[in-house]
Amino acid sequence: MIGKLKGTVDSYGEDHLVLDVHGVGYLVQCSARTLQALPAAGEAAVLFIETFVREDQIRLFGFLSEVEREWFRLLQAVQGIGAKTALAILSTLKPGELAHAIALGDKATIARAPGVGPRVATRIVTELKDKGPALTGGDPLVAKLSGEAPARASGPVADAVSALTNLGYGAPQASAAIAAAARGAGEGASAETLIRLGLRELAK
Repeated sequence: MIGKLKGTVDSYGEDHLVLDVHGVGYLVQCSARTLQALPAAGEAAVLFIETFVREDQIRLFGFLSEVEREWFRLLQAVQGIGAKTALAILSTLKPGELAHAIALGDKATIARAPGVGPRVATRIVTELKDKGPALTGGDPLVAKLSGEAPARASGPVADAVSALTNLGYGAPQASAAIAAAARGAGEGASAETLIRLGLRELAK
């Protein structure tokens, strides 16, 4: 299986590029966001690869980061979502934006992607809410999947997240709500303030 390719961009198509690796041209399908971020033809590029092997074909899907590739895999674990729809979602939303939308149950944001209606968006939120959480200060996995640098929560933020989880909210939802509350309240906010604002976020 191919996990990573490093070479020179040979040419671009509507939904793919050809990457020249030591004289071998690999046709790699990518999201529109990934294609836009890649350099011009003739320049060096590195792509993380997901390989699909079928009886009659081998398809390569390329991503700028391991985080984006992980979301590609997670999305296809949802019933009714194939590679095409997963790429459409990643073309519309950055990994962090997707993770945030899932954690907050924001189905409308996910439904902005072509081919994703309200029903599919609901399935994505429901099935991935505990697998691909979003913004948090306390869980390295959350930070990894949202494309953010890992950080460890402490002080009022950690206390506020703990309080919401003790109230029965899931860790991803509590973490995302307190992250949003902290952004609104600014530095130095007390745990009580964060809890109050976090509950408002959860009630939206």
